[in-house]
Amino acid sequence: MKKCILVLVTLVMTITLFAVPVFAEESGFVFSEWNPEAPALKALIEYVEDVTDEASANYIPEADRIATFDMDGTLCAELYPTYLEYYLLERRIFCDPTYEPDEEMLEFGRMLRDHALDKSFPDGMDVLHATHAAKAYAGMTLTQFADFVTQQLVRETDGFEGMSYANTFYLPMIEVVEYLQENGFKVYVCSGSDRFICRTYIEGHLDIPYEQIIGMDVDIEATNEDGADGLKYVYTSEDNIIRTDRLLIKNLKMNKVKAIVKEIGRQPVLSFGNSSGDVSMHNYTIFNNRYKSAAFMLIADDGERDYGNAEKVQPLKEKWEESGYYVISMKDDFRTIYGDDVVKTGSFHWLEEFADKEPEAKEEQPAEDPAEPEASEEGSFQYVLYLGTNDKDTNQPVFTEAEAMERAKDILIRHFGGYTIQEAHGGWIDGDITYQEYTLVIYLSDTTLDKVHAAADEMVETFRQSAVMIQQNPTRTEFYAGK
Repeated sequence: MKKCILVLVTLVMTITLFAVPVFAEESGFVFSEWNPEAPALKALIEYVEDVTDEASANYIPEADRIATFDMDGTLCAELYPTYLEYYLLERRIFCDPTYEPDEEMLEFGRMLRDHALDKSFPDGMDVLHATHAAKAYAGMTLTQFADFVTQQLVRETDGFEGMSYANTFYLPMIEVVEYLQENGFKVYVCSGSDRFICRTYIEGHLDIPYEQIIGMDVDIEATNEDGADGLKYVYTSEDNIIRTDRLLIKNLKMNKVKAIVKEIGRQPVLSFGNSSGDVSMHNYTIFNNRYKSAAFMLIADDGERDYGNAEKVQPLKEKWEESGYYVISMKDDFRTIYGDDVVKTGSFHWLEEFADKEPEAKEEQPAEDPAEPEASEEGSFQYVLYLGTNDKDTNQPVFTEAEAMERAKDILIRHFGGYTIQEAHGGWIDGDITYQEYTLVIYLSDTTLDKVHAAADEMVETFRQSAVMIQQNPTRTEFYAGK
């Protein structure tokens, strides 16, 4: 009996030892998502404690504590099965009812779809994608684009269970960002992905303001500017800011250094990346720096919890170490990657999700009395939509009344080109609590139920609703101009 108790106590002690979190002694910060013996983490903590110690010869004033991070593959996943920005473009091309891609765009979408799983992209894919993405999103306001990105982020991540695209951040790397910020470092994201995708994606996960997020850039302009000279055009109350199809920069390799120089104006002292696209940024950080500096490369070597390949990245590990970078191993250094409830499935629905849709066969219908028109015929019905604006889970308003009205108008104008909308107020009792809800009543004519459903899908996601109530009323419309 005593022997059994001794074994049990030993087992508990062993488990406890493995569960001990890593502490950064000076700040008391706890790294709970890292393995305690991770060499790269130890190196980072020693570095930070050294350069933030005013008594140290390596002390760095807070104004010069600049850290730059790549995004895809450094802060978040990039293999599900491909980059987030590639996934978003596929959703735009094949799944967005408000967008009608031309044949060239469809051809590019098919190429991206067919080569994503085996990564057999043609040469120059970075710029090829960037130019098509600029074209696909051209004309969207920044709010419309952010809403589109958000609608895709809430979808379940391909290749995993228990995770949406919005939550594909590496939890250990979130801790690194928070640790640096706690120690007076100003953190910038310098990504090859679209700047406005990065802003929407990062918001709510990392406390990094928009002005500290650098990425691939397209030109923007006023709604009515139409390519006019920016020195001559005057912004008016009728304008908004929209994306154009003009690519300015693909923010990779040496272009990252140029962007850092222009937008930050200070040489970083820490740099974090995961690929050859980050080498110039790393070297700019560690070469000819007046301060003690360091660069870290993350390698995707975990094939159990993620889609890494230890054998494939081993030569990279050796190469990065020879270059003077610290190497972070996802397999050996991360206690968890996305959280203990996230499970890799090993299968993707990529080809199925973006398959070409076969044209629907039209069945011949018997002739009907003109007095009883078909339900799908435009002009046969008036559709009345009742859109609530309280969150379905909290019963609290999602937006202010003014913002709710503007977002609803934006959805309607994109889907229908015209609408009639009225303000209303609803209320109900749940137990002992009375709730009030700002409600929008929308009237639509000369359209079809399929189009109404497409708009309602967007409303449900944007306003966080369980449903949108739709009334379908037979109607006859006449625009009477008098005798």
